Amino acid sequence: MNASTPAVPAEPIVLHERDGRGVHRITLNTPRRFNALSTAMLVALQQALDAVRDDEHARALVIAAQGKAFCAGHDLVEMRSTPDEGFYRDLFARCSRMMLSIQRLPVPVIARVQGLATAAGCQLVAQCDLAVAAEPATFGVNGIDVGLFCATPSVPLSRNMGPKQAMEMLLTGEFISAAEAQRRGLVNRTVAPEGLDAEVEALVAAILGKPREAIAMGKALFYRQRETGLEAAYQLAGQTMACNMMHPVAQEGVQAFIDKRPPAWKG
Repeated sequence: MNASTPAVPAEPIVLHERDGRGVHRITLNTPRRFNALSTAMLVALQQALDAVRDDEHARALVIAAQGKAFCAGHDLVEMRSTPDEGFYRDLFARCSRMMLSIQRLPVPVIARVQGLATAAGCQLVAQCDLAVAAEPATFGVNGIDVGLFCATPSVPLSRNMGPKQAMEMLLTGEFISAAEAQRRGLVNRTVAPEGLDAEVEALVAAILGKPREAIAMGKALFYRQRETGLEAAYQLAGQTMACNMMHPVAQEGVQAFIDKRPPAWKG
């Protein structure tokens, strides 16, 4: 009787790494499915984001993907196989929770976009604090092509670019290039594919050179004030600056400026 062949363990759908500097990297790892945001993918992403949240020494997060596509949005096959409104509500609520978790992290989140980002995949890019794209990458919110207006992707998209630019993408389903995405404010930088990792690392290094506490306060304030009126925004900003100024990192930074020396921040 022949021994059975051992089963090969399935690859995890999300890879999560952390280096010694506190830089996390979450990689979507279903390239043959174009890294679609299936229910399983959303669960795995949420678990990884929660782990970053719970790491008190985290400094930055890079969200990347394997394969030709960054993320092709929701898994339409899964969605069509379960034509139930309760399932759809749960799916989109789960996705929204994941997107909001990115904004609520106390560290900057950088999207490393090597390829196609469409629908909820484009939403994922828009939700990140920063984004670097390879020149061949393309971006679209083309749910309208199958009769589904990209309502949830429209939320961060319309907060990244002008309303008419966002609405044109949402109504036509047309894709834009990485260069056009940069012009519209969806991504920060575009580079040749071979320079993508170096460009991401340049952003990470710049962030690591600044105090974590000030970045955490600043990120939280940035998103809170954006959703308020002008007067309330200034009130929130003033309160944040006063608290930040009382923090030891600012006290040291200002004293270092006065002394004409580099600040001696811990860590």
